Amino acid sequence: MDPKQQAEEKLENVSEDQKKDILESFQGFMDYLNKQVNRGEKIGLGEEQLAKGAERVAEHLKKHEEPRNPEEKLLQELWKSAEEEEKRHIARALVRLSKKEGDS
Repeated sequence: MDPKQQAEEKLENVSEDQKKDILESFQGFMDYLNKQVNRGEKIGLGEEQLAKGAERVAEHLKKHEEPRNPEEKLLQELWKSAEEEEKRHIARALVRLSKKEGDS
């Protein structure tokens, strides 16, 4: 199965309670992203692969979820207005930010 399709299916199977926990606050979102980044690093994914995963999450959120706080609203608006290359940069920055937040 295509990794993009696998990621989409996994995101679609997240329960409403889990979504609430993840998206209720920006910190919850960053904690979730940090957990996924750590999981990816443990299986040997590099920064580019992790950023692609972050892009998939961002695309899913753009299509299926409404922002629940000002930070998520800003990220959604940036994502909507960004060109493909800019989206890659945003995704890389989110991965690095989540790692930094996780180290704090």
